[in-house]
Amino acid sequence: MGESTELSATRLGQAIRGRAVSPVDAVHALFVRIEKVNPAVNALVTVCGERALDRTAAERAVSDGAELGPLHDVPIGVKGLDPVAGVPTACGSLVFAEDVPQEIIWCVERLEQAGAIVMGETNAPEFGFKATAGSALSGPASTPFDRAMNAGGSCGSAAAVASGMVPLAQGFDAGGSSRVPAAFCGVFTLMPSFGRVPVPAKPNAVRRYDPMGCYAPLVRTVADATLGVELMSGARPYDPYSLPAPEKLTDALHCDLTGLTVAYSPDPGGYPVEPEPEAEPEAEAVAQAALPAPREAGATVEEVGFRLPLPHADLTTMWRRKLPVAHAESAAIARDNGIDLLGAYPGSVGQGYLDSVRVGESLGAVDLRPEDLDHTRVPYSFEGLFDRYDLVVSPVNVVAGIPDSAGRYSVGRDTVGPDTVEGQAVDPLVGWSLTSPFTLIGSPAASVPVGRAGNGVPGGLRLAARRRGDALVVRRRGDALVIRAAAPGARLPWAVAYQDPDLDATSA
Repeated sequence: MGESTELSATRLGQAIRGRAVSPVDAVHALFVRIEKVNPAVNALVTVCGERALDRTAAERAVSDGAELGPLHDVPIGVKGLDPVAGVPTACGSLVFAEDVPQEIIWCVERLEQAGAIVMGETNAPEFGFKATAGSALSGPASTPFDRAMNAGGSCGSAAAVASGMVPLAQGFDAGGSSRVPAAFCGVFTLMPSFGRVPVPAKPNAVRRYDPMGCYAPLVRTVADATLGVELMSGARPYDPYSLPAPEKLTDALHCDLTGLTVAYSPDPGGYPVEPEPEAEPEAEAVAQAALPAPREAGATVEEVGFRLPLPHADLTTMWRRKLPVAHAESAAIARDNGIDLLGAYPGSVGQGYLDSVRVGESLGAVDLRPEDLDHTRVPYSFEGLFDRYDLVVSPVNVVAGIPDSAGRYSVGRDTVGPDTVEGQAVDPLVGWSLTSPFTLIGSPAASVPVGRAGNGVPGGLRLAARRRGDALVVRRRGDALVIRAAAPGARLPWAVAYQDPDLDATSA
């Protein structure tokens, strides 16, 4: 693999600005990489080859010594649910397979203003409906560590970054949609505090806060994550909950861990977590194996018996009842614009999504009010914990990977997670991840790659802090991440462990 396809976004930008790497050559090398590995991983569903390779003006800007942004000519991916003007954006739907938006989402526009080049749109489930990546339109996205295992969702952005197609990809996380795939693909992501990155929410910006979703970068290094969040942050009038740009998160990269207090909870809320079978580390064991690193770096780490105010099944049910309201609202907006998702496209819209819309339409304010009260109990339950500890740490997912469905994807037939873990029933769409509680409280939360389970699929450790404590989540010591085993330096994480030789950085 050529050097420019191995570099992190930050270092590639530095190399281009320093004229060590030609922007044209960098874009071309990544385009070649996409042609080679994307057929196997299926992380990108739209590739903007012509758009990205037309870099004559950019090359001249470097040659002329013009002032350049930190991501000048750095190719990026965009989640396949978010619009980029002139780039096909299907939202994982057969209905919108030919849709080409004329606008660009603000967070991606900010990355472009810093010089980034949109290389393509990443795989996504229909309307982001579940925590796996893939749809009847595009098929599944796989983790590069095992092509039979799903990349995690709701986007293929992590798989694109992990397999060397782009050094940075944008995502959106409301229930784990950046943290889940980051864990399964061995990359880093930071979901910033709620409000850090504004979210366009016409026509109902007031209800947009529930759930507390946020845009997030998926990257190989903490430095890339802090840069991505900084560039996308800032208050916008269309989002009444958006916050002013934070202190420079990149300053936290120079802070060590001395005195940091960390609470480790392997199963907050009583979630079932795959234990360690004989000789094969699974979700919990992979997470626990990473805990000595922050201790050796000066932090105090204690295991706590923390419990959420609701059992995991009730919490998941509450979470899942919030989404139908948003789905029903989206369907109503589409209908007002002449697109009747419920009636005009038989066989083209997944039954699960249709059912969710109908549930949302049936719920009234009286139905939702008790769940708002339960939601309020969740942040209160964390207050005592964050009074005693700077960070709360736990596995990102309770399973060591999700097998892809066999056979061809079709409407109503694609990949979901298990319906039981350790003998306990879980929701197959989202109930096997530990991500939603931290979205419910608007907390900054990172997924840090910490090792691989016995089946070869990476695992992630979630680091969360009190809201607006983003800098605590990205503190590191020198060139090491908080967890030593995280993405090493600027190279692709564990590239030599990729299942397919075509995805092995050492042979590319």
